[in-house]
Amino acid sequence: MTKDNKIIQLLDLIKYPIITDKTTKLIENNIYCFAVSKKANKNNIKQAIEYIFNVKIKKINTLNNPPKIKSVGKFKGKITQNKKAIIQLYNEYTINLFEDN
Repeated sequence: MTKDNKIIQLLDLIKYPIITDKTTKLIENNIYCFAVSKKANKNNIKQAIEYIFNVKIKKINTLNNPPKIKSVGKFKGKITQNKKAIIQLYNEYTINLFEDN
C-alpha cells in the first residue's frame, strides 16, 4: 500500500465532529467527539486525528450507538447505526472547530 492510499483511507475514517451542548462543555477540558466509520479502530482513529489536526492524543474512547427505530405513520424503519470516538488531547494542544473570522 502506498503512502497516499494510506492517508486517503485515514481521512475517510473521520466523518464529522459531533457538536451538542454536552460536547461543547467537554471542549473546555480538551475532550472532542467525532463520528467515525464503523470499521475504524482506536489506532486508526489516533493516526487520522493526529495527521489531520496536528495534535497529540492522550486517550481515546469509542462506542457503538445502536440503530434507533422510528415510525412514520404505520411504517417502521431504522436510523443507521454509527460509531462515536471521544478523544482527549494533551493540555498544550487544541482543535479549532469554530473558525474565527
